[in-house]
Amino acid sequence: MTKGVKLLIGVVIVIFAAAVVFAIISSKPSDSTWVDIVQNNKVIYHLDLSEEKDRTFKIDYPDGGWNEVQIKDGHISIIDADCPDHTCIKTGELRSESIPIVCLPHKLVIRFSDEGAGE
Repeated sequence: MTKGVKLLIGVVIVIFAAAVVFAIISSKPSDSTWVDIVQNNKVIYHLDLSEEKDRTFKIDYPDGGWNEVQIKDGHISIIDADCPDHTCIKTGELRSESIPIVCLPHKLVIRFSDEGAGE
């Protein structure tokens, strides 16, 4: 093997190892029970999931459209929406601080937050 091939193999191994470490770190569940629901860069709900009762509610987008949010057993997810791709529904429950639930057409983000940050 030439020196260039050995170097290339080394670089590929380092990139692969970094990707594995990043995947493990980003999928770590959050310890926080506080979430912010943000629309158009404004916090519209600041909730403590450990205190919330199981419920479903609809969030309307001012320019038309809606998302149906479900809180169940201390977890939050979007269960229905009228957006075309349904990526927000496919994301499932909010689990990680680094991966929020996002609905781009309705400019809606559900993410973990610091306790009391929205109060």
